[in-house]
Amino acid sequence: MKKVGNHNSISRIYSFGLAVLLTFSMSTFAQTAPAATATPAAPADATAMKADAAPAAGAGDPVKGKELFNANCAACHNLDKKMTGPALRGVTGRHKKEWFYGWVKNSSALIKSGDADAVKLWEEYKPSVMTAFPQLSNTDIDNILAYTDEVKTEAPATAAAAPGAAAADQSGISNNIILGALSLVMFMLVIMLFLVNNVLTKIAKANGIEVASKEASLPIWKVFARNQFLMVVSAIVFLLASAYFMYGFFMQVGVDQDYAPIQPIHYSHRIHAGNNKIDCKYCHSSARVSKNAGIPSLNVCMNCHKNISEVSDTTSTVDGHTKAFYDNEIKKLYAAVGWDGAKYTGKTQPVKWVRIHNLPDFAYFNHSQHVTVAGIECQKCHGPVQTYEVQKQFAPLTMGWCIDCHRQTEVKMEGNAYYDKIHKELSKKYGVDKLTAAQMGGLECGKCHY
Repeated sequence: MKKVGNHNSISRIYSFGLAVLLTFSMSTFAQTAPAATATPAAPADATAMKADAAPAAGAGDPVKGKELFNANCAACHNLDKKMTGPALRGVTGRHKKEWFYGWVKNSSALIKSGDADAVKLWEEYKPSVMTAFPQLSNTDIDNILAYTDEVKTEAPATAAAAPGAAAADQSGISNNIILGALSLVMFMLVIMLFLVNNVLTKIAKANGIEVASKEASLPIWKVFARNQFLMVVSAIVFLLASAYFMYGFFMQVGVDQDYAPIQPIHYSHRIHAGNNKIDCKYCHSSARVSKNAGIPSLNVCMNCHKNISEVSDTTSTVDGHTKAFYDNEIKKLYAAVGWDGAKYTGKTQPVKWVRIHNLPDFAYFNHSQHVTVAGIECQKCHGPVQTYEVQKQFAPLTMGWCIDCHRQTEVKMEGNAYYDKIHKELSKKYGVDKLTAAQMGGLECGKCHY
């Protein structure tokens, strides 16, 4: 009998591969679990901590002092750096407490009295005159001074864990290892199928069995080319599809929806309009009275940032932007307006803002008519800007988009006497209680094109 090969080779290969796979899997699952994070021990005497945190009798309350400082002093003073006035951290070591009472309540009177410290401060910071605060009591001033005596604490740096490491700590095994094991199994199955086919071919040859060969057939493209009906239908479908896609392509020319260019100074609407609740029309004030909303001047920015040189530690950061990144953008603003932290130097730099919303010249749009007369919120056209880290074009601003809005938006009549007469007449004509902008002539060509 003719020997056709060692058939046990297949089982040996399979056993060897299975052993390797099991060994690999066991070693993976045998990884040591991450040690539990030690929780800090609770203080032995919580009452003692509260006693330490409370202000001593006769001393000021730094918590109340911080509120008074932010409300009255922060416009000109910072605890740790010189601004319109001097830095105030540790200021109680420079003068007597009674001197502060007279200086805060009426600094001009103290200067006229010839007080040496008061005159020295005036000479250093003139012509800036400190605002008088006669409404503040001695207790209020004590609270403010207690706040200025607080020691500056540095926020602990937290190391961000890598996403892959976090996933590995939670599950004990990474996805890469699982995919590697599955790939190994698939590779072994392919080898086994190849070996089985090889062995069966040898057995067939040893027993004189002939394997029937497949008859040669025409390639599918030749069969398709010989069928005239299919060729005609395919040509029609191809032409219609091409026309459809070409129409869609040309209709998108000039449509810049989701356009979000990088600006020379990073401005976060999320922080200003979202976190700090600044009204859109505070910065874009011309939107209420003018055709254009306008780009806010840098002086509007300096109304706040004259005293805000860095973001708060509690300000959330996104998209990889850190506190240092935002602080550096404020420095760009200072360089543009010529502010050195205490005064304007007169050395300004123009900021080349990149325009985002840009209607064609043949289309007329008036912001004041929509914002003031119609009472439409800014988010209607510009989207939820209070959530945008980088400002983008929310709407397509196409003719069809504007027409749909005019057809759906009802005219607000509450407190709007301008449309009172025409609203009554058109309501009778159309038999409705409330008119849309389209019913009041909002679809006339001359409204936007003239």
